[in-house]
Amino acid sequence: MMDPFLAGFELRDVHADGIRIRAAIGGSGPPLLLLHGHPQTHATWHAVAPRLAERFSVVAMDLRGYGDSEKPGGGEGHAHYAKRAMAADAVAVMRRLGHGRFAVIGHDRGGRVAHRMALDHPGAVTRLAVFDIAPTATMYARTDKAFATAYFWWFFLIQPEPLPERLIGADPEFFLRTHLEGQSKTPGVPGPELFAEYLRVYSDPATRHAICEDYRAAATIDLEHDAADADRRVEVPLLALWGAKGTVGRTYDVLATWREKATDVRGHAIACGHTLQEERPDLVLAALGDFLR
Repeated sequence: MMDPFLAGFELRDVHADGIRIRAAIGGSGPPLLLLHGHPQTHATWHAVAPRLAERFSVVAMDLRGYGDSEKPGGGEGHAHYAKRAMAADAVAVMRRLGHGRFAVIGHDRGGRVAHRMALDHPGAVTRLAVFDIAPTATMYARTDKAFATAYFWWFFLIQPEPLPERLIGADPEFFLRTHLEGQSKTPGVPGPELFAEYLRVYSDPATRHAICEDYRAAATIDLEHDAADADRRVEVPLLALWGAKGTVGRTYDVLATWREKATDVRGHAIACGHTLQEERPDLVLAALGDFLR
């Protein structure tokens, strides 16, 4: 089946280490993995992936729990949504597709998965790009009123089941639209068709539960893993891009936070809000062209 959002890409279900992952696959050349954030799916790369596919074998996957990927329960201690588990999914998918080593680009939650992947699977990752995030442990440790107000869902979604699930379920479209409009600083982004796609999957109670489990894991087991690796550094080149009009850029010295976690860091702000690849794909492609070259 061809992807309705990523021109020229084939949609495929990849069974990797016991979990079914939906992936869009296209292009030829060195392998490149794209990981989306919340509340998006792989369709967030619609303006970027086809251009990258001119030079790379691109795989854009739905993280477990998101999009059309499988949605397991949270597991004991939210372990099924630990970034360690989600990173293992991605590595298994790439290996199943014949890619033992690859570059990875992650936006938002996908960037956190990619960061964990570079630590847990250093032999698999050749280059790492993260979009509009500072490291998870850093953001929690330095939380203040301004950040907690702007990123309220970090603290809402982690509340015990079923509180956030039921409250969002009362009006998923309102919650999703409010969330996306608050983060995008570009009028009309996301467009109607893309919003409808995000709403399609967000309307599934299993998706909403998985998303809450993702955030619950980030506030618990992920922090344990980060603390155990506090002295380790990502050794491959790391590109950090962030929205000049977004919360992360206003709140943190983004490059400084990543230089605490990686040995080779470069990057800059993009004139947009949180969703760089949707708001300014031209500038994202220019930055990636230099970095991936």
